[in-house]
Amino acid sequence: MLPVTDNSINLDTIIEFQDYPTNTFYIDPVTKQVIGQRDGLLAMRQAVEIIFNVERFKWQIYSPNFGIELDGLIGSDYDLTISELKRRAEEALIPDNRILGASDFVFTQPAQEIIACAFTVNTVYGNFETGFEVTNYY
Repeated sequence: MLPVTDNSINLDTIIEFQDYPTNTFYIDPVTKQVIGQRDGLLAMRQAVEIIFNVERFKWQIYSPNFGIELDGLIGSDYDLTISELKRRAEEALIPDNRILGASDFVFTQPAQEIIACAFTVNTVYGNFETGFEVTNYY
């Protein structure tokens, strides 16, 4: 037997959205072992690191909104690569509502075929420095 429900819609009902905590399993960057759970800024650092280490649209286990697109930069010239890196890094961070944005982008070329991108990630828990490298861009 199906339950009887009131099918009327009440538009006066206030809906409150709650964000889930950032509590996540934390992987020690040195030992590469799970060492417990962390929350806040430390968890955000790990989340951003994972975002920048997953190629977007490549792995079916991730949603199409997760990761960063770097493969398309191979074969591009230096100026195009720099402008695209900034845009793609900001775009990769958009789906996470705990991230407010990115700022202070600095690009360096530590070797002939490497571009390093360093910047500040602004989150609801505070700011932190991060970055990544793109190799073999031309």
